[in-house]
Amino acid sequence: MSINTNYMLALNNLTVSFDGFKAVDGLNLYVDKNEIRVIIGPNGAGKTTVLDLICGKTRASSGSIKFQNEEISQLNEPKIVHKGIGRKFQTPSIYEDLSVFENLELSFPRGRNVMGALFFKRDSEVMDRLHEVAESVFLTDCLDMQAALLSHGQKQWLEIGMLLIQDPKLLMLDEPVAGMSVSERVKTADMLNRITANRSVLVVEHDMNFVKDIAHKVTVLHQGKILAEGDMDSVQQDPKVIEVYLGH
Repeated sequence: MSINTNYMLALNNLTVSFDGFKAVDGLNLYVDKNEIRVIIGPNGAGKTTVLDLICGKTRASSGSIKFQNEEISQLNEPKIVHKGIGRKFQTPSIYEDLSVFENLELSFPRGRNVMGALFFKRDSEVMDRLHEVAESVFLTDCLDMQAALLSHGQKQWLEIGMLLIQDPKLLMLDEPVAGMSVSERVKTADMLNRITANRSVLVVEHDMNFVKDIAHKVTVLHQGKILAEGDMDSVQQDPKVIEVYLGH
């Protein structure tokens, strides 16, 4: 079988075992450029482990991970970030003592190494990018606010903003709307639909209404393997999916 080399992300026969248990088992997953792909599945299906493998937090036992047609399965986490993959974890990791503005500024790529930090200037390029990202994550009016005072949903948005300011080509989000209000979930769906103009987004999520609002394609995982794949309607009507997941 010939593999399309134009995928943003290609996982081929990816497997990881923990003490003989295959958390991910021979997985083949292909994400297009500018695609929002959502991974769903019951607890223990291997969803978060897939993100761990892609970002280098966990090493694969076997198989291949190609990002923009380059093998990255042997790279460490900082190198993978440098290649253009950003990841948001389930719990927001922001600097609560700093302002929203300072959180975004700290994440600006030029300030993230020693030389960059030494010579970092808050010039017009930095300011323009900061305000652009703040607007895209609904935090323009909160720039001077201490991050600790944000609502839970706003903290999630800030962390997404801290990733966006680095302009990743692949953005990975683990349950981005967990704990959000209904209105915050709707705004988050709107945000994700806007930010895919020049990047791919890979989302692990349980909230089916949110998945419907954002997913170009849904992958259902079960016991580390793909159970079904397609648009949300076809996946929801798949008898195997109903039995394993949506029926529970």
